[in-house]
Amino acid sequence: MDAASLLNATILGIVEGLTEFLPVSSTGHLILADAVLGISGPASKLFDVVIQVGAILAVCWLYRARLWAATARFATDPVQRRFVINVTVAFLPAAVVGVFAYKAIKAYLFSPWVVATSLIVGGFAILLVERWCDRDDRPEVPVDVITARTAFYIGLCQLLAMIPGVSRAGATILGAVALGVPRRAATEFSFYLAIPTLVGAAVYDIYKNRHDLAGNDPIVMCVGLVVSFIAAAIVIKWLIGFVAHHRFTVFAWYRIAVGALALVLLSVAG
Repeated sequence: MDAASLLNATILGIVEGLTEFLPVSSTGHLILADAVLGISGPASKLFDVVIQVGAILAVCWLYRARLWAATARFATDPVQRRFVINVTVAFLPAAVVGVFAYKAIKAYLFSPWVVATSLIVGGFAILLVERWCDRDDRPEVPVDVITARTAFYIGLCQLLAMIPGVSRAGATILGAVALGVPRRAATEFSFYLAIPTLVGAAVYDIYKNRHDLAGNDPIVMCVGLVVSFIAAAIVIKWLIGFVAHHRFTVFAWYRIAVGALALVLLSVAG
């Protein structure tokens, strides 16, 4: 462990925490950050997976009351049962496809070029959804009213996030909005869906690359995880307030700008 490693862990923890629940792609930002910091190799990729756990824990902590209610009253409360079933249904497409496509995704899609292109394409997709599918007069409703069919379609939208740079949050939130779900409910459902999705992905990644754990300093990993937790908790609380009064257009233009800049820098460097 050295000062440079701790600094890199802090930077990557901030990047992960700030971007995981925004429609800007945390995976894409981590790939670009690794490239900028000159970090590479299996151990660094596994570190990126580990710090995602910090973001997951932030959701679990902030929504602990709802998660506990769903667990404790699943058998007796139809509302809680429907909530758990909907999250499970939405999670299944990514669980199934992820297992079978894992090697191909890691081998062919995890590159800065793919990320930069996906950021730009995703930015224009957000602009289109905001322009054609969202309505300001749509009344806000609890996340519980989402149907199982809508949840499954949101899960299909999440499959797009297997392409680095697309953004899991962006695909699920904007996908839900396009399906008629009000903005706040869409955002909250995306948070809940992140729990099984990110936990499943992290466990699978860590298991597949368990031999690389020795290449990471446990203290450095803990620093990254804690920083990610704090940053993610701040973003989650802020985003719920933001979506009540704003559209996601600012994130679309941010994605386009970052993607274009990344393409320029990659062209110059390559």
